[in-house]
Amino acid sequence: MAVCCILFTIPNYSIDTAFCKMLIHKNGGNIVSDTTSSNRSSIYSNQTSHFVILIIAIITAGLSQGMLLPVLAIFLEKMGVSSTVNGLNAAALYVGSFAMTLAAERLLGVLGFKKLMLCGLLLVVITLPLFPLYPSIAFWFVLRMLVGIGDSAIHYSAQLWVLMAAPAEKRGRNLSIYGMSYGIGFSIGPLGIRLLDWGMMAPFLIMTIVFIIVTVLVWIKLPDGKPAKEEGSEPQKGRFGRSYRWAWYALIPALLYGYMEAAMNSNFPVYGLRIGLTTDAIAFLLPFIGIGGLVLQLPLGMLSDRFGRKKILMLSGSIGGLLFVLVPLVGTNIWMMAALFAIAGGLIGSFFSLGLAYAADILPKMYLPAANVLASFHFNFGSIVGPAVGGKGIEMGSASSLFWVLGGCYILFAAMGFVFREKQNKIQA
Repeated sequence: MAVCCILFTIPNYSIDTAFCKMLIHKNGGNIVSDTTSSNRSSIYSNQTSHFVILIIAIITAGLSQGMLLPVLAIFLEKMGVSSTVNGLNAAALYVGSFAMTLAAERLLGVLGFKKLMLCGLLLVVITLPLFPLYPSIAFWFVLRMLVGIGDSAIHYSAQLWVLMAAPAEKRGRNLSIYGMSYGIGFSIGPLGIRLLDWGMMAPFLIMTIVFIIVTVLVWIKLPDGKPAKEEGSEPQKGRFGRSYRWAWYALIPALLYGYMEAAMNSNFPVYGLRIGLTTDAIAFLLPFIGIGGLVLQLPLGMLSDRFGRKKILMLSGSIGGLLFVLVPLVGTNIWMMAALFAIAGGLIGSFFSLGLAYAADILPKMYLPAANVLASFHFNFGSIVGPAVGGKGIEMGSASSLFWVLGGCYILFAAMGFVFREKQNKIQA
């Protein structure tokens, strides 16, 4: 049902031969495709099936991350592992994802969109069943890294297409739809805690089966292809440096979103157990952040198309940050906590997609692959730091610091918006 709702909002998008054969090059800053009018009818005839598969792949990647973080955090807490080590172990997922971003652009050029996505899916399929078979902190660290690499490969191939294909006037909406797809999976993932009633193997086996199905769908149904190399393009180092210089403020939301996502899914289960919540209550509360993001992601994206990304980012960051700061004040009141999570999650749940859309507004189109890599870099760095900082704060006896630091970061980001000026950064390619 959720996938169908997303599809009805984008009638003009397809993932097919035309997309995979897209030739990306400098032509006045525009994306040029080799699609011709003669084959356009066949493209539209199967656009829905291809796009459904892409959406399912993104949802599945979110599902694996949303399940692994809280399930393994609960295991480690019950094993008597310190909250700091628990947080550091959780960060391994994003260490793997971070490592993948270092090679993502080159791998996409060599393998193409479909093969890169298949490699990511297969890596996760092989890795997931090994978690319950070998309950070791060190081994789980390695396995989480491998899952992070796989999920990052799935995300990069899909995300770059959405970013480069979206017209400027609909960029916020389309990237919000991408974020909604991931958010659906990430919101459902924590419900895997309930599967533990059937045994330690249950959530991992079910997740493996889901990934196998998606792998088969991608392999059979999606077309193959890769972006063409740019002739005489600027060296990578120059594009990365200029992307930072021109769009540094637009790249910060990816870091903050990664920090929030990883800290909440890794540290909140520990926080909840420490203040007296049950595992069922934790499993009930965690999805509310994602649910709020799903509800507000598309409206915020459309508002940013109309009123500007920066204004929406600043407003969402300031209000969302304040709501996070208020979480410790409600104690163990589940319904108040759920309301705060839903509203705060709704406001900052679109930070990654809106930040990337804002960067695309500022930068020339030829810089977008570099900006995509940098945004992924920031997301993974935040995801690594988040569990470590949150875990250390809990271990030092201040569980509430998890939300104080998190909320403070978003409020600080909103304040930094008054300093950033973009008018000199709209460089023509």
